[in-house]
Amino acid sequence: MKKIILILFTLILWLPANADLLQGGVTYDVNSAREDLLQHSNNKFDKTLVQSFYRDYYYDDNKTYNQSGKVSLQNRVLAFFSDTTYGVMYHAIPLYVWYYSKDGTLIYMEKKDSEDYPHKAYKYTPSGLLMNMSLRVSKDETYIFTPAGKLVAHWIGEKAYDEDNNVIMTRRYNE
Repeated sequence: MKKIILILFTLILWLPANADLLQGGVTYDVNSAREDLLQHSNNKFDKTLVQSFYRDYYYDDNKTYNQSGKVSLQNRVLAFFSDTTYGVMYHAIPLYVWYYSKDGTLIYMEKKDSEDYPHKAYKYTPSGLLMNMSLRVSKDETYIFTPAGKLVAHWIGEKAYDEDNNVIMTRRYNE
């Protein structure tokens, strides 16, 4: 009987400790996110691919989705930003995000290093200039830095914050 109680007691103490390990996860703050991005930068840029996306192929549909709030899209994910720009990620090429002006002209292309979280992404102009780099911790949290490592924004949910914790932009997803 003592052995059974000892085994149960040991299991009770052991399980919560293992649960923390299994949950795990990576946590970042501004400094650790900056260090990680600056140590592992990826400056590869595919001009041929960018030329294919210079105009938003689904511009009229995406504009309608923005106005109607329709969220059932079969081949892409949309994100609309408070500065009137929007992003498109196609399910067929999930490592790329295309950012367009309100008239459907490409202003940025972003390349991710993975679909899993956390992942790094590098945003370029259509001519190939690196504009910023980001560390996407989860769907709801992203750190964005200049190529020199200055914090541009820390997205948490639908709001982007600057270094002084002021809201500088909002976004809305349609999936």
